[in-house]
Amino acid sequence: MAACASFAVVASALTVPTQAQAAPAQLNWGACDKSFGASKNTQCATLRVPRSYDNMSGPTIELTVSRIPARDPGRKRGVLVGNPGGPGGSAIAMFSALAMPDAVRDEWDLVAVQPRGLPGATPVRCEAVKEPGRVITEMGLVNRERCDTRKTGYYKTLTTETGARDVEQVRKALGVRKVSLFGLSYGTWLFATYATLFPQHTDRLILDSAMDPALAWSDILVAQTPGYKRRVHEMMAWIARNDRSYHAGKTPLAVYRTWSTRVEKQAGVPPSLSAPPAQIGDVPPGLKALGELYVRGANLTADTRARFENYLATVNNPGKVQGLSQLLGVTRLAAPDRNMWSMVGQLLATKRDITVFTPEVLQELTASTSMQQLMLCNENRSVADPTQWPASYVQNFIVGDAFEAPGLLYKSGMACAGAAPVGKAVPVRNRGLKVQPLQFQSTGDPQTPYRQSLAMRRLMGTHLITVGGGDHGQVGRRNKVIDNAVVTYLRTGRTTVTSAPQAPILTPKFPIKGS
Repeated sequence: MAACASFAVVASALTVPTQAQAAPAQLNWGACDKSFGASKNTQCATLRVPRSYDNMSGPTIELTVSRIPARDPGRKRGVLVGNPGGPGGSAIAMFSALAMPDAVRDEWDLVAVQPRGLPGATPVRCEAVKEPGRVITEMGLVNRERCDTRKTGYYKTLTTETGARDVEQVRKALGVRKVSLFGLSYGTWLFATYATLFPQHTDRLILDSAMDPALAWSDILVAQTPGYKRRVHEMMAWIARNDRSYHAGKTPLAVYRTWSTRVEKQAGVPPSLSAPPAQIGDVPPGLKALGELYVRGANLTADTRARFENYLATVNNPGKVQGLSQLLGVTRLAAPDRNMWSMVGQLLATKRDITVFTPEVLQELTASTSMQQLMLCNENRSVADPTQWPASYVQNFIVGDAFEAPGLLYKSGMACAGAAPVGKAVPVRNRGLKVQPLQFQSTGDPQTPYRQSLAMRRLMGTHLITVGGGDHGQVGRRNKVIDNAVVTYLRTGRTTVTSAPQAPILTPKFPIKGS
């Protein structure tokens, strides 16, 4: 997403279209639809915005906006707009789920704008794939066609710039001159774009677990792969340390074996994820004299052995693929967040399979995935590497490796099939913001790796707080150091904090009842 243009050209490209502006719409607050899972004190309203900002007087779409009013109106300081990332994350219940500091809940209206393309914001409707063979050869083009059967071009509006302009329409409807912004993950790019386009309307800007826009999207997905694998091994080590709760094994390798057996039971084939490093405690009793040699051998062959056993089982059992295991899916989803590790431990502790991906959850994931795939192809400016096609084919359409498949799918060019990005990227910059943005970044985060995230620091001139641990997302975890920094920053526009320990784990460790 690097831009090579003079300042005059860039400034011209960032100018809002000069068209007649209608009077701002009003937001009529009421109860939120229960399907969004928002708290009882959350209010919702709908707002009509232009479908395309190139045609302000043309067709419109409807967005849902949620709000949790400041608990102490007499001390209210302003409006804090949030986005949970993704792209494809539902925003309506964002502030219902996060444990925001009390002072923030007291002093700020917490507002979230549902991203267009999701339920509650004129969702994209993608027909089911009827010709799987075409998906392999024309994936991106087929995906766009089946999501735009009426030929409206709506899918072309699913971009970060359009999302930022949607937020600006909400600001106008709220009747405030400035908004403060809190973006998580992809939300950091979204709100950095808003601050670039509308610096005069940006107050405080909090960027939590920032991404590097220049790597969108293939290079980001590729960079995530090793971090996710490492993080799963860390999760297994944590489960081993809590063996009294989960009884899945006293070493990371023992937990892996329990996990692998359960995955194979569910899917019919073993997983291709390699085992964590063996320890002396993993050596069989009869080989104690060769303990060190056993450990070296086990670690040297772990990756190759897992891949080979998975591939052999998959090709010899048509219709069986590791992706059929819900445990495997939950494991990948849980990896970046230690508050979800107990869920994996609890699933291992049960003697029966628990259905995590209910029809309702699958419906929500399908809607999110459809919107996300469109956005990724609309904004994927990473150079494709066709030499990755064979590996991508194997990992996506034969063995279904949950960790390697996503990066290879996009990096190979297979996902978007050469479909050109939509429009021009907004080169995010700090264009004279009155308040320095605040950035949180964890050194072990697998989803937005630390080194790449520093690009956002350079682009937006942020004050960086480095956090230990590796969790993705730092705000709302009851971390006293982080909470105090957020409150101070929102109140004063600055903080002197530069580092923080990882947050405590908030979820209990006990097994699922009835297991």
